[in-house]
Amino acid sequence: MSSKKQNAHKLLDFTPDEIKDYLDEFRKCILEGRYSISQNEHRQENIDFIEDYKVDTKKEHEILLGLQFDDFCYAVKNDNIDFAHEVLYIFCKQHELDFWGTSEIVDIYIKVNMIEPRREDLFSVVVSFHKRNFEITYLFR
Repeated sequence: MSSKKQNAHKLLDFTPDEIKDYLDEFRKCILEGRYSISQNEHRQENIDFIEDYKVDTKKEHEILLGLQFDDFCYAVKNDNIDFAHEVLYIFCKQHELDFWGTSEIVDIYIKVNMIEPRREDLFSVVVSFHKRNFEITYLFR
């Protein structure tokens, strides 16, 4: 039985301008509704985060559109061999959120995959969207 996963190595060879360009494309996807946040059986952490912090579409947009180049941490190749050509970009954004009536500053771990379907515009999949649960370093801070 073969695994469909490969080892993830951090990709760090980016300039601030490259990340700014990436974020410009990402913002277009958000503003034009060409994105989704993964909420399936493999992404329970995303579902719990959205429910616990009452993240509605407005708050979701506020967080995602607020990403800056210095929120970028690193990128990795998709660990699914079938999609090894894809590169996932990891950001960590601090944002004030409501946790059951208590205001809290939260480090939000955001992993983005931008895909280009045939004959269509870019589409963004926010693979991870949850509270940071391990140490992270920023590339430009």
